[in-house]
Amino acid sequence: MSKTYRIGQIVPSSNTTMETEIPAMFRAREAIRDERFTFHSSRMRMQKVTKEQLEAMDADSLRCAAELADADVDVMGYACLVAIMSMGLGYHKASEERLSNIAIETGHPAPVVTSAGALVDGLRDLSAKRISIVTPYMRPLTNLVVDYIQDQGIEVIDSIALEIPDNLEVGRRDPMLLVNDVDALNIEGADAVVISACVQMPSLPAIEAVQDKLGLPVTSAAACTTRKLLEAMDLEPVAPGAGAILSGF
Repeated sequence: MSKTYRIGQIVPSSNTTMETEIPAMFRAREAIRDERFTFHSSRMRMQKVTKEQLEAMDADSLRCAAELADADVDVMGYACLVAIMSMGLGYHKASEERLSNIAIETGHPAPVVTSAGALVDGLRDLSAKRISIVTPYMRPLTNLVVDYIQDQGIEVIDSIALEIPDNLEVGRRDPMLLVNDVDALNIEGADAVVISACVQMPSLPAIEAVQDKLGLPVTSAAACTTRKLLEAMDLEPVAPGAGAILSGF
């Protein structure tokens, strides 16, 4: 009999993608493995992707962790990559510890995955030392993401900032536009490409198309988060159709 795992998601209030793309990867995995998954969310207010709103939202993540722990989830995923990165270099480790401690205090401990930490760890899993990235953020926030990744020892050769300030508009963007967006990306000497350094910007349908086009490992913040969630539950990190990071390499 297959086991069912509960996945808790800490989600910005205007995020419409984490609860679609991450479950889609788990559903694809269910087609090739026995485990089953349910998804449970708690939301924190954020409308515009600005440093001020991101910082206020991050403070609200503690409430979300407590709510999800009440549901006795098996793992929690914190959705907003740039919220973590805007709080300072290496902050994902402090955030994961704070949120884990909240779960412990409720009596329902659970491992915590941040999309920021998952992206960095995923790139290391791919042995990627030099990368190029696409983000939906304004250029100052994109530069912040670049600095954060580079502080983790991974060189960012090039970055595209699509400069979409409204988070709802980010979520409405056609993911297949990324297939042409990467034409403007310098990938010379890159070990991998991140086509969405944001769990709100849809990219799942485009990951393998871009990977085939570029001939390089291609991933996203959402795909890396899915890998890390699976690992946190001691499950094999594989799912079809999600690019290199979930290919079972």
